[in-house]
Amino acid sequence: MLFDLESRGRKNLIRFIYLWLAVLLGGGLILFGIGGATGGGLVDVFSGGGSDATVQVSDTEKRAKRATERNPKDEQAWADLARARYQTAGLGENYDSARRAFTESGLEKLVQAANAWQKYLALEPDKPDANLARLMAQAYAETGLNQPALAAAALEVVTEAQPSAAAFAQLAQYAYLAGQMRKGDLAAAKSVELAPRSQRASVRRQLASARRQILERSAPTQGG
Repeated sequence: MLFDLESRGRKNLIRFIYLWLAVLLGGGLILFGIGGATGGGLVDVFSGGGSDATVQVSDTEKRAKRATERNPKDEQAWADLARARYQTAGLGENYDSARRAFTESGLEKLVQAANAWQKYLALEPDKPDANLARLMAQAYAETGLNQPALAAAALEVVTEAQPSAAAFAQLAQYAYLAGQMRKGDLAAAKSVELAPRSQRASVRRQLASARRQILERSAPTQGG
């Protein structure tokens, strides 16, 4: 385990970092004043999902699943299935909006979404779907499947297709959380490079601070 989650201080820090990253991923990449709202994000899926939305997503999932069964090498079908399953994870009994947390059934849907995503990637698409990759980064977050290395991998797809200071900042911090320090350092440097000139010093400080805190919190305690 990279983190000692039994420690209250460590647990709170990691939860804060993941929450901040989830806001960046789902809330329109407001960091650095870059970008607008992105469709299909966390806020879109997990707020106000009524019965019509549930039926629509369910139908989409069924169609995509049938398509993958007819042709297991259909890249678009696997992408559609991953997206629909991710969206299903945020609807009805799969998501507890009061606690802002996935239920057991919701987590199972995230596992299914992740499986479809990996099948999609295994087909080696020429240009992997960056918008779907953003969703999968959310699925792999601590509030979901808690697999920061896979979240970082998904964000590498995003940064390759849609490079921005915000996307590289997200990649840097997920990489740090996964213990991939070199990858995190490279992404952090790229984030600073792409940030507006007036904000570069601030971005550098924030990412350096996140790196330092993650290292401090993940270091083993004396005698522990």
